[in-house]
Amino acid sequence: MIGHYLCLLALLQYSLPEQCITVSSVVVVPLINLAKAMAMASANVLLLPEAGSGHLMSLIEAGKRLLAHGGRGDGEGPAVTVTVLVVRPATSESAAEVDAHVGRVEASGLGVRFHRLPAVEPPPMGCAAGNVQEFKSRYMQLQAPHVRAAAAELGAAALVVDFFATGVLDAAREAGVPTYVYFTSTAALLALMLRLPALEEEVPVDFEEFDGTVDVPGLPPVPAGSLPAFMGRKESPNFKWFVYHGRRFMDADGIIINTVAELEPALLAAIADGRCVPGRTAPPLYPIGPVLDLEDKPSSNARCVRWLDAQPPASVLFLCFGSMGWFDAAKAREVAAGLERSGHRFLWALRGPPAAGTVHPTDASLDELLPEGFLERTKGRGLVWPTWAPQKEILAHAAIGGFVTHCGWNSTLESLWHGVPLVPWPLYAEQRLNAFELVRDMGVAVPLGVDGKRRDSFVEAAELERAVRSLMDDASEVGRKAREKAAEMKAVCRNAVAPGGGSSYAALQRLLGAIRGGFSTMTQ
Repeated sequence: MIGHYLCLLALLQYSLPEQCITVSSVVVVPLINLAKAMAMASANVLLLPEAGSGHLMSLIEAGKRLLAHGGRGDGEGPAVTVTVLVVRPATSESAAEVDAHVGRVEASGLGVRFHRLPAVEPPPMGCAAGNVQEFKSRYMQLQAPHVRAAAAELGAAALVVDFFATGVLDAAREAGVPTYVYFTSTAALLALMLRLPALEEEVPVDFEEFDGTVDVPGLPPVPAGSLPAFMGRKESPNFKWFVYHGRRFMDADGIIINTVAELEPALLAAIADGRCVPGRTAPPLYPIGPVLDLEDKPSSNARCVRWLDAQPPASVLFLCFGSMGWFDAAKAREVAAGLERSGHRFLWALRGPPAAGTVHPTDASLDELLPEGFLERTKGRGLVWPTWAPQKEILAHAAIGGFVTHCGWNSTLESLWHGVPLVPWPLYAEQRLNAFELVRDMGVAVPLGVDGKRRDSFVEAAELERAVRSLMDDASEVGRKAREKAAEMKAVCRNAVAPGGGSSYAALQRLLGAIRGGFSTMTQ
């Protein structure tokens, strides 16, 4: 099927030689000319993102980079095209979000193509309630036959799958397509997942009951309380799926990571050297980050941005907790008290609880969530923004001096891109491990004492006040070091993607070389 596709593409793209013979409307090309035309045909890279917004947008951004660097072809090989395989989300709310994002990219004219996979019956929604990672993994695994069919229909030169989609690796192999895993998170989480099958045997009890530290090559000893919460119980479906993914990563033709070599050098070296899975050679690693939408866009002209225009440089603490982060009244009032007592300027993007039957936060009712009189007492030095906030634009603003964040990796990379130090407040997923790495390994953040025993990740007002002062007070040595380190990482991130000499630029070129090499082998 791939050969048929390439023949047709070659005939469409290149003029036919004079010695072609036409028989019953079928064009027959001498083999030598056909081989040459096939070698010049474009290499179609299929992307399979998980439908969550952070995963979907990150992989599409990676696809844009592949197009920007390889879309025209060069002396190193054929042009690269990119086709996103769109998985229909299991809920109408998520489906509308995916459709909106796909529509924006289609309208951009950047050349990213989209192929919508047939709908599949999702796993029972009951497993999604407390086992989100299980649900995502099972749902992606159900796409395997459709991915195999799409690889044949679209003439795939390579397949890049989200790390929740390792369940389709066998289908890709059956189709004869080189397959890469796209890892949206840190090299720290990748190293942990590679280690997880061995750790399951090494640690005699559930991790939520373990008081010791865990060995993750490339990191300082990791307290068990800093491991992702969904890894707490070994018998949980979430844990078992992460063990499965950790094993399957080793079967990929390469692992593309949304990180920067200079951000996590020890971790990347540990993975590449085989210290995470002794006795096995790790697949090639391609750290191409930070994978962010870095295009300059017109100002949103939002009132919160205009408010920042009137504030002194590096004086405002920004609080924002991602697309899924929301606070109830108890948590919001603790935050309000801590901010008020800290004395520092702040911009707080506060979201309210989701409406019944949905998972996304709602616009906050400030009268219900905040202490009486708080807005009046902090007027002038603080602004509570009760709806979606333009986070990237805010982090780029000169008035921002610190960022209280849920530690989602996309948000963290945006902060580091702009040199903004952090106060990590992990809420879900792998964010506890991210917080540990940011404080203990990278040094770009000051610690915040989060009650990890509570499902709502509660922080008391006094602890938030201490962390804010630690980061923002001019006399704070801890804050000074975090600010200096964040400024250093800003330069690291920007240098990494610089054409010619950047480490991420070079990794992307190596990836393109591997894809083109595999494509040439397929077409011989």
